[in-house]
Amino acid sequence: MKYILLFITTFAFAQQTQFVDFKSVSAQLSLNAKEKTVSGAVDYDFEVLQPIDTIKIDAKNMEFTKVKIDGKEAVFVNTGKQLQIINNFGKGKKHLTFDYSVKPKQALYFVDIENSEVQIWTQGQGRYTSNWFPSFDDVNEKVIFNLGISYDRGYQVVSNGILKEKTKIGDLFHWQYQMEKPMSSYLLMLAVGKYDKKELKSKSNIPLEYYLENKDLARFEPTYRYSKRIFDFLEKEIGVKYPWEIYREIPVRDFLYAGMENTTSTLFATRYVVDSIGFTDRNYTNVDAHELAHHWFGDLITAESSTHHWLQEGFATYFALLAERDIYGDDYFYSKLYDTAQQIKFASRTDTIPVLNAKASSLTFYEKGAWTLFVLHESIGDKAFKKAIKSYLKKYAYQTVNTADFFSEIKKVSDFDLEKFQKTWLESTAFDTPTANALLSKNKTIQLRLEVDKLKKTSLADKKDFFSKTLNSDVFYAAKEAIVDQLENEKYEAKKDLLLLAMHTNNVQVRQTVAETLTKIPEDFRMEYETLLDDKSYQTQEVALYWLWRNFPDHRTEYLNKSKNWIGFNDYNLRTLWLSLALSTPNYTDNPEGLIAELIAFSSSKYEAGTRQNALEKLIAFKIINDQVLTNLASSTTHHMWQFSKFGRDTIRILLKNPEMRASFERILTNLTPDEQFQLNRLLKEV
Repeated sequence: MKYILLFITTFAFAQQTQFVDFKSVSAQLSLNAKEKTVSGAVDYDFEVLQPIDTIKIDAKNMEFTKVKIDGKEAVFVNTGKQLQIINNFGKGKKHLTFDYSVKPKQALYFVDIENSEVQIWTQGQGRYTSNWFPSFDDVNEKVIFNLGISYDRGYQVVSNGILKEKTKIGDLFHWQYQMEKPMSSYLLMLAVGKYDKKELKSKSNIPLEYYLENKDLARFEPTYRYSKRIFDFLEKEIGVKYPWEIYREIPVRDFLYAGMENTTSTLFATRYVVDSIGFTDRNYTNVDAHELAHHWFGDLITAESSTHHWLQEGFATYFALLAERDIYGDDYFYSKLYDTAQQIKFASRTDTIPVLNAKASSLTFYEKGAWTLFVLHESIGDKAFKKAIKSYLKKYAYQTVNTADFFSEIKKVSDFDLEKFQKTWLESTAFDTPTANALLSKNKTIQLRLEVDKLKKTSLADKKDFFSKTLNSDVFYAAKEAIVDQLENEKYEAKKDLLLLAMHTNNVQVRQTVAETLTKIPEDFRMEYETLLDDKSYQTQEVALYWLWRNFPDHRTEYLNKSKNWIGFNDYNLRTLWLSLALSTPNYTDNPEGLIAELIAFSSSKYEAGTRQNALEKLIAFKIINDQVLTNLASSTTHHMWQFSKFGRDTIRILLKNPEMRASFERILTNLTPDEQFQLNRLLKEV
């Protein structure tokens, strides 16, 4: 009999949204940064639509007390993955309250900063919010969330919705946030840090709040250069008013991704906090537009399952590109589409999973999804496309959707053959190159770019005049970059004149392509190449400094003197490179110990993962390795960013092949934390 009961219960959970509708939740939370825990009192309102014996809330590794239904103690089971309340629930409105505590294994991160400061932030996309807050892994369960958070004064605390109240309680402040409309649980967020903020208003009078750490206030303008413009553009382009009460953007340290569209409060990686020079190579514009577009496509209407994930990522990618078109122009817009078309075509040689598949790649969901919308937009016309988008958003607001729902709105405005279109763009892994090229060729820069691509196998002598003419023209820089790329494997004497033309375009991106492709620098090109050191681009400066140092040993002191005060991006790319080059240049410095200490410090946990990896790569490449370096490397293996921890593990595997390095790792083992010891022991046994 117990097996039958298990089947019924499991079935009921699979269909829980048909039996139970959770309406709203209020919670009062406390965060303990030292213990890395969350605790709180939670208050859910829900309605039973059909009689059911068990109601389930996703909750991983949590402890529960005071579980009550309508004020009466409830029978509950804590499975370690769910809170299950057992009762003979009849139809009607109910009230669930409980206290909980948890030390989250993921989804909520405590990032230590110097001087005992901390940043706390969440990342719930997928099914992760239930690691820190009892909620719903099913996106189809949409709830109005209202969180109150108590934390130390001196910190800004942000959650979804409007800040209704901020009150002082002893040494703490209590921040009470309130939402007006429902959303899926993966969009629930917290962010805590020492921030300043600037407040603006959109054309439609929506409050806009832009946050930066106190130390970064000078970077406000370049970081948020186009943020308000993007907001105003997307509201107008989409044709539906921004569906929430407020919009915030907050950079957080060691964020897992570029950005995340938590409803009303986007979090993004600090790598996009830039000065005016950093803006050239690493600006926030695209991520900014993408995450904001999600507030319609993802937050307002949510794909009912991963099969239809393109309805979020494809839409956000496409509308972000439309916003960039408004800022940077048509040539930029078409060049971006051209580049992604090349990526999709290349990937389609081995990628056998189409857009309409839960296992599709990010490239497929994002870029091919965006291409699908571009083709549809061009095929049915701007007026019909916008009308369909508007009706789609209004009809399904605060609900979940699938591809058929979207196409049903397209059918109302056009007799376009959607069945054939779906097979071509959503169900096939092939890329429709003829259609793509026909649409791209509306742009003159792309016409020229296609001509350049056709000449890849043509001898340089036969295409040199055409290349020269193009480099001398005012065509968009992407076509000129393509020419420089084609020159990479040509003999220097044959291409020298063209390289000089490329350099004299005075375009940062074109000159950067020369820097990256000309790694063996002839003496008679040295002075020309040296001008790259003065370009307003930290990326160009990094590439140029390294290759000049490698190619011209007699000039190393000159290059190092010129660059000794460079810092670069906020990951210190230029400073870490300079330190490693200075230490590798005989007789350059009188204080090698000081430089070594500085470079090793960049590899420590005081800095973000990008800075640490940058420093560790240089320390190991230049063979500046001691016990502290190995300790910092071992520390990387436990970092919450999988890319950095993977780098650490892979690097240790390589080093362990050297018996001396193995002995060194074994020597430092006892000085590591238990988690670090566990990871290093695994690697020692493996290699």
